[in-house]
Amino acid sequence: MNKLNVLYEDNHIIVVEKPCNILSQSDSTGDIDMLTLVKKYIKEKYNKRGNVYAGLVHRLDRPVGGVMVFAKSSKAASRLSDMIKKHNFTKKYIAIVNGILNKKEDILTDYLLKTENGNTIVVKDNTGKKSVLKYKVIDENRKENLSLIEIELLTGRHHQIRVQFSSRNHPLYGDQRYGKCDNNQIALWAYQLEFMHPVKKEMMIFKCFPKQKDGWQLFNIKLLNITCN
Repeated sequence: MNKLNVLYEDNHIIVVEKPCNILSQSDSTGDIDMLTLVKKYIKEKYNKRGNVYAGLVHRLDRPVGGVMVFAKSSKAASRLSDMIKKHNFTKKYIAIVNGILNKKEDILTDYLLKTENGNTIVVKDNTGKKSVLKYKVIDENRKENLSLIEIELLTGRHHQIRVQFSSRNHPLYGDQRYGKCDNNQIALWAYQLEFMHPVKKEMMIFKCFPKQKDGWQLFNIKLLNITCN
């Protein structure tokens, strides 16, 4: 991948753009991951010797790009993790879904269960974990039968966005697991993080948007900046 795109950095946190198809943290594949890249960046920038600390406090699925924050101290990591547990950490996404949604704004609630094969399914009872998100339609491309939506996660479940929309017959564009079997890149992007700085106690908002490719060129990206502020 190219040079790490740092959106913000101080002594306590570092906010970066995660490219699509990069792991959040290492796994059995041995492929490059964001946590390793952040540690490498800190080590080289500040000429640090030995091990470098960087705390992973949240994740994005491998194919999903967007904003991520890492902690540069254990104190910051603990406080950020606590905010997430208490739902004081706002994550917003943009996505392209197949079809034109009847409701232009709604709250979706399901019970989701992660299966042994790594997929997530909707179950009809509380054997799964309660999963809630809200969305609004930003734009529509009726020629291509696609909708551009903004999503706020109220819970953070495995493959939550992908499964909740797929179960309503609106799978995400390019979702090869829960949607159509094609070669398109999934159009799901974590465009905004909002949280209280773990040390300075200031409200922080960070945004970044995808490049106009992989389906995003089918919509007016400038409209995202106007609508999502």
